[in-house]
Amino acid sequence: MKNKVVLITGSAKGIGKAIAKELAKNGYDIVINYLHSKQEALSLQKELIASCGVDVLAIQADVSSVEQVDAMVSEIEEKMGSVDVLVNNAAIDLSNLFHLKTSEEFQQTMNVNVVGAFNCAKRVSHHMMEKEYGRIINISSVSQFEAAPGRIHYCASKAAIGMLTKGLALELAEYGITANEVLPGSIHTDFNNDVLSDEAYYAKCIEGIPSGRIGKPEDIANTAVFLASDKADYITGQVISVDGGMNV
Repeated sequence: MKNKVVLITGSAKGIGKAIAKELAKNGYDIVINYLHSKQEALSLQKELIASCGVDVLAIQADVSSVEQVDAMVSEIEEKMGSVDVLVNNAAIDLSNLFHLKTSEEFQQTMNVNVVGAFNCAKRVSHHMMEKEYGRIINISSVSQFEAAPGRIHYCASKAAIGMLTKGLALELAEYGITANEVLPGSIHTDFNNDVLSDEAYYAKCIEGIPSGRIGKPEDIANTAVFLASDKADYITGQVISVDGGMNV
């Protein structure tokens, strides 16, 4: 039986990379999307093929561009078949205080974080609707519920992802397509490794986390694997916080 095909945007590093690894371990064919991290993407591609024996593509594309998303998905369809599972993970965070932030920075954040997710969902949904099967998993953030200094653009974009997810779930359910949102809390990745290596700072970070630790990328990946599976067939339009209890 043919493996299901998963497209994970922004998956050369961090949470996206962890999701790609876990899904590959579970027998999915993987498409690694990246924008700038070519070497990391190619290294991951090689690793997954060798360790999991699945088909893996690495494709450069800016998800905020309709044309590039169309070209990416067309290449996937030509080489692997249509996308069965979409994980919208690509995002940027151009932190800056509101009075210093430019409209260009705000627009760029929305273009990548929100329009990018829309573009990818729009493109892959055509074949999903024809097959009457599909999974759309949007990786958002607990920041959609919590304002933070310097992150007004990021928080607003993640809140928008919440309603995008619900809208997709509502309109696509009749075609056998589910859409759900995963909200990571504080997650330890290479991006924040330097600051979290400071013991005093780490201790301060976990004060508000009942589980008593910073999350791992694998915590998010395991949730994505479940939502991609047939076990989650009756779950759609849901918001799943993976945050160690930060928002209980």
